Amino acid sequence: MANGFALDFERPILEMEQKIQELKDLPATQAINLENEIKRLEEKLAQAKKQVYDHLTPWQRVQLARHPKRPYTLDYIQRLMTNFIELHGDRVFADDKALIGGVATFEGIRILLVGHQKGRDTKENLYRNFGSAHPEGYRKAIRLMQMAGKFHLPIVSFVDTPGAYPGIGAEERGQAQAIAYNLREMARLPVPIVVVVIGEGGSGGALGIGVGDRVLVMENAYYSVISPEGCAAILWKDRAKAPEAAASLKLTAKDLLELGLIDEVVPEPLGGGHKDPEAAANALRLAVKRHLQELRKLEPQELLAARQVKFRKMGLYTEA
Repeated sequence: MANGFALDFERPILEMEQKIQELKDLPATQAINLENEIKRLEEKLAQAKKQVYDHLTPWQRVQLARHPKRPYTLDYIQRLMTNFIELHGDRVFADDKALIGGVATFEGIRILLVGHQKGRDTKENLYRNFGSAHPEGYRKAIRLMQMAGKFHLPIVSFVDTPGAYPGIGAEERGQAQAIAYNLREMARLPVPIVVVVIGEGGSGGALGIGVGDRVLVMENAYYSVISPEGCAAILWKDRAKAPEAAASLKLTAKDLLELGLIDEVVPEPLGGGHKDPEAAANALRLAVKRHLQELRKLEPQELLAARQVKFRKMGLYTEA
């Protein structure tokens, strides 16, 4: 919150931070010694942060997943990868800037990386289409992943999208077919695939690059069949009911792990990845490295068989 931006539930914390900074900025005098007061406020601030961030509601985690300062795919590439070479185009229509991909070196391993990319400001968000990919984005992604399969490169996928772009042009160019094709083809790729939801994991837009041997979700990310606002509009005819929808959708990393839909929750710094991007990147590095090391020990047929079992067992339930 150094830039003054705070979500509604963070405002008391921001006010305390500002008060402490004001005291620190006062000129030191012999008459007034504020060190004890500053120390007391800093202890109170630490307690307030722990109280708030240790008891976040699902809706508050959705808000953190959408935080404008949260690390995006290119931020993680910069911190985790070397020798990244971006590859462009679907060889059919265009190069989608909302979904990027290329080859890179990760912890000494040559990999193929794909991921959604949002923008930091209005101009960049328009360029990146707010992270909502078109059919050509998904076609580019599967073209690159099939290349990875041919050259035996492990695949790392960073998911961060509110959903696939729902515009008329995207539908005319086969949005649903492009995503469905990706689901089938990713299930067949004979190389290790690690998927990480780093922010928003919205609907088919997330699934289009989300089929993997390991699916991880960052602590303050979410993964859902529909956005809370969309769910609220359908069920209650009122988008203001989004907080209730978020709780019902079981979309947090903790919920998804308990339901057996993901393999691991990647921890974040207190308050979210934007508070300490380096720490968030290091936690992600350790998790992805560990899973890649495990998966690279398996033969292609073992990978494919385990991947099929993993996704086929989803959706099972029992009646009381």
